[in-house]
Amino acid sequence: MKMKQFMALAATLTMAFSLTACGSSNKSAEEPAASGNETENAAKTTDNNEQTSPGELKPEDGASLVVWESKEERAFTDEIAKQFTAKYNIPVKVEEVSPTDQVTKLSQDGPSGLAADVVIFPHDNLGRAVEAGLLLANDTYKDETVKNNTEASIQGVTYDGTLYGYPRAAETYALYYNKSLVKEAPKSFDDVIAFGKTFTDKAKKKYALMWETGNMYFNYPFIATTGGYIYGKNGTDKDDIGINSAGALESMQTYVKLKEILPIKSGDINPDIKRSLFNSGDVAMDINGPWELGGYKKALGDNLGIAPIPTIGGKPAISFSGIKAWYVNSFTKYPNASQLFAEFASNKDAQLLLNEKVGSIPTNKEALEADQIKNDPYISAFAEQTKNSQPMPSIPEMGNVWSPVNAALPEIWDNNADPKAAFDKAAQQIKDLNNGATK
Repeated sequence: MKMKQFMALAATLTMAFSLTACGSSNKSAEEPAASGNETENAAKTTDNNEQTSPGELKPEDGASLVVWESKEERAFTDEIAKQFTAKYNIPVKVEEVSPTDQVTKLSQDGPSGLAADVVIFPHDNLGRAVEAGLLLANDTYKDETVKNNTEASIQGVTYDGTLYGYPRAAETYALYYNKSLVKEAPKSFDDVIAFGKTFTDKAKKKYALMWETGNMYFNYPFIATTGGYIYGKNGTDKDDIGINSAGALESMQTYVKLKEILPIKSGDINPDIKRSLFNSGDVAMDINGPWELGGYKKALGDNLGIAPIPTIGGKPAISFSGIKAWYVNSFTKYPNASQLFAEFASNKDAQLLLNEKVGSIPTNKEALEADQIKNDPYISAFAEQTKNSQPMPSIPEMGNVWSPVNAALPEIWDNNADPKAAFDKAAQQIKDLNNGATK
């Protein structure tokens, strides 16, 4: 075990990461260091595996925890930490670290004992963290985690057949619309195009629909809805690239048709421009995520509506989803207390508290059925879209996808490139990167 731990330390200390962010800016990941400390992790998990009750770990004597959390969701974690301390008498210190920076910081500070005991990050960083030996598996609470949470969230926090995460929220995008301009949310993109022919006026900078046409994150419905995919076997097979499959090209036909009602270059669409036009009523519909909800509610009030993304080819649109989850640092001195916190801070009540504090979408199936969620017209719309979402692949090779596809999309949108030719090129670039090519 000592040699395994030494190998994980050496690999971790020499790694460099480039993290992925969901939403408006999705960046690629570096190739991972190939190492692990699964044996050592198992020993840590079981050394103090006394139970306070069936399925509940006994925390170590004198345990105290450090938890990393985003600034935006700090209010939730401060409150859940107080509840945890009151129940288990374990002090918890919350430190602000951006979720997209946490794997890098964990790789640097974990081996020296300076990192948090419990961390949170988007699931598409999971592969790099596991390959570096940074995480303990979620084994004690595996059965209840799987039982209580949606299938998509479990898929997102599982890597190479092992469950690592404790899901706490799902994140996807949906269709925002201005009810003063669009009386009823369109059911299909054919409906969107029909409306656009009556509303879009480029000279007046008025557009029926706007979204980031050059960003693969928001364009995944035009790849996946009719059968396309990024990687095969639920995102785990890097050698099966599906962006240029027949199914993807069928969905892309709808993408191309939408140029008629959004006749501007992809580079002229960014979050700030889109936000301003939607708030002013010059854009009637916007495909966007829950991070815009607060601002849009303030700007439009009762005129704001949210609905699932319109259908493509008669099928429900499949969006990308990101799963935010807690993970336990493999170098923690208090693995039992850390796992206990991760479970406590991700259960039904915790997810409903998180929704109350920051408007998140639960992954817990009972929480999704709570009146708090079902009676919220905005959150329930996002929750409905998550049912037709797919988690982004979490294997390290996902980092090789963003740049080629984000180059192909503007070629199609701006320059009328043939989708098959553009995506064939992108697929080859991804394959080359996966096989170690540097150019």
